[in-house]
Amino acid sequence: MRIVVAVGGNALLERGEHPDAAVQEHHIQQAVVSLADLAAQGHEVIITHGNGPQIGLLATESATDPALTAPYPLDVLGAQTQGMIGSLLARALRNTFPDREVAALVTHTEVDPHDPAFSHPTKFIGQPCTEQEARRLRAERGWTLDRDGDTWRRTVASPLPQAVTEAPVIRQLVAAGTLVICAGGGGIPVVRDRLSGDLRGVEAVIDKDRTAALLAEQLDADALLILTDVTHVFAHYGTSHAHPLPAATPGQLRALRLPEGSMLPKTEAAADFVERTGGIAAIGPLDNALGTLLGTTGTMVRVSVSTP
Repeated sequence: MRIVVAVGGNALLERGEHPDAAVQEHHIQQAVVSLADLAAQGHEVIITHGNGPQIGLLATESATDPALTAPYPLDVLGAQTQGMIGSLLARALRNTFPDREVAALVTHTEVDPHDPAFSHPTKFIGQPCTEQEARRLRAERGWTLDRDGDTWRRTVASPLPQAVTEAPVIRQLVAAGTLVICAGGGGIPVVRDRLSGDLRGVEAVIDKDRTAALLAEQLDADALLILTDVTHVFAHYGTSHAHPLPAATPGQLRALRLPEGSMLPKTEAAADFVERTGGIAAIGPLDNALGTLLGTTGTMVRVSVSTP
């Protein structure tokens, strides 16, 4: 099978952890053990990854750097996170599969410059903070911050992906047997000039799960796996009646009431891929990619689900 795997940025840097390189490298080593189970089965594996905690850290550092006359824009910071996380993943995969070619590709994702998301930021980035700190950041930096559970985090524009620019190159690499890491952080957000065709970066962070679904469609993938820090999608989330869903249709996923900044984009991406392609999607734990594909853990999404 050809499988696009989306690895969550929060799974690589968990809440409350120090954002040190060694911490993230440890989680990446754990992720690669899980991903290696898929590749060892002979599947064609394309890996994407999130970057919410990482780009938030870089944005904070950039905003407070006295050497800069202006902070680096989010598209440039997105490229930096692609390089960092892509390099760590590539090294770990090369050590695991010394006889396989591995490539980490800097990847751009085109968006609509008129997407309403630019005036309605919903994508969480960065580390949690208190309400008092959120007020200070709003005043000092002009950021938008919203409640994320019991804490507050920065939110930025998250326009819908329209096309992965490097998809033809990725297809060629996969066909040659290469393990490809690409579209990190949803891809570097760019818009294309209608007259010249030139690309320019924009101030946004694209949801990596939505980009993974689009990429899987562009590559004619058989399956989309969204790996995160939970075991399943839960029905009646946040209530005393919450329970895990082992399987669901796209319609059943869309009927759930889920947090907009976290699980909702994952379920919508899975539903979109299944509806558009007829393939399968699954949302499950980062440490069990093969089990998520086989349906022994996680939530499997198909066009139809049989009932006992």
